Amino acid sequence: MRTSYKVRAYPTPEQAAVLNRTFGCVRLVWNKVLEWRKTRYRTEGLRTSYAETDRYLTELKRDPDLAFLSEVSCVPLQQGLRHQHTAFVNFFAGRARHPRFKSRQRKQSATFTRSAFRWREGRLYLAKMMDTPLEIVWSWPEVDPASIEPTSVTVSRESCGRWYLSLAVEAPDPEQAPPTGAMVGVDLGVKDFAVTSDGEKITNARRLARRERNLARYQRRMARKQRGSNNRAKARAKVARAHRKVAASRADFLHKTSARLVRDHDVIMIEDLAVKNMVRNRRLAKAISDCGWGEFRRQLEYKAAKYGRHLVVIDRWYPSSKTCSVCGHLLAELSLSTRAWCCPACRTLHDRDINAAKNILAAGLAVSACGGDVRHPGSPRVQSPQKQEPQPARAGIPVLQGGE
Repeated sequence: MRTSYKVRAYPTPEQAAVLNRTFGCVRLVWNKVLEWRKTRYRTEGLRTSYAETDRYLTELKRDPDLAFLSEVSCVPLQQGLRHQHTAFVNFFAGRARHPRFKSRQRKQSATFTRSAFRWREGRLYLAKMMDTPLEIVWSWPEVDPASIEPTSVTVSRESCGRWYLSLAVEAPDPEQAPPTGAMVGVDLGVKDFAVTSDGEKITNARRLARRERNLARYQRRMARKQRGSNNRAKARAKVARAHRKVAASRADFLHKTSARLVRDHDVIMIEDLAVKNMVRNRRLAKAISDCGWGEFRRQLEYKAAKYGRHLVVIDRWYPSSKTCSVCGHLLAELSLSTRAWCCPACRTLHDRDINAAKNILAAGLAVSACGGDVRHPGSPRVQSPQKQEPQPARAGIPVLQGGE
């Protein structure tokens, strides 16, 4: 199994200078090669292979005005070209948007393969600064850093000024978590981040909204500073630090919530939410983005696969909120502001979110019973088995009823 360890790094001023020059060269090569590819495609209609970009990099190094490209390690430059080639492959496959130019104001990174670093007894020596190791802080007490063998190392510097190191390693498959015999349906929302079929409501802390006033104040201060000045750089770093706190708090919450669900349940059922379409609602876009539903689903997927759990994603058009989880009656309309409703068929009073979670659990059980799997992250046109299966006589599955 391929995994990675991300740790804080604390380079010396001399090491930071070398790394900053490396970042600048990687960024320059990326932008020049990207501009060359776009011009070549626009004028000649030709696509560019990785081998052609590698030859173009050799021509750039021969340019007297770009002689400084030879002062840094060549491995991060070549890795940047590989990343750009992968980005174009994903773009033409419809999995990502068109690669963009890199900015010096954003996150900077450089990837080193085995030929450009040494890992000895838990200490890292990078190319062009092999005399002193890069100081890091190891955050996994159960893992001995001297026992791992990294295949690649990525050094990054965030906009707030923090340095990080990502070590890619080949690790043995972890032990499967012991079975619990529990299954749960999870309904994601804005008011409550998640509501389970057991009746548990996980509060949405609204991390961005809580720090929005401070962010706005820092951004106004930055806007008043002269462009290119040191004061503007300091103000920009404050804005980046404020955003980092929001992102770190959200990531911590998502990791703890997803880990608890995977640890306590054998099967987890969630809805296939179209977050990209939902954020087009201007009134809810910021609140939806602050929730991090997409990242939450990604974490559930890889943690469930890692520990031997099963994640079932039901069809996004399944009317979980409008269906009675007791008798299966399907409402014609249900406004978003209605948080509780009474079933006109069986007179059961429902909490909107808990009822939806129960229906998601029932639909997930129906999918598991027919042997299907509706996890199609790259193919939204694939129809789920739950949607193709005839409506069974099971509580929680929608059944249209006339009359009331």
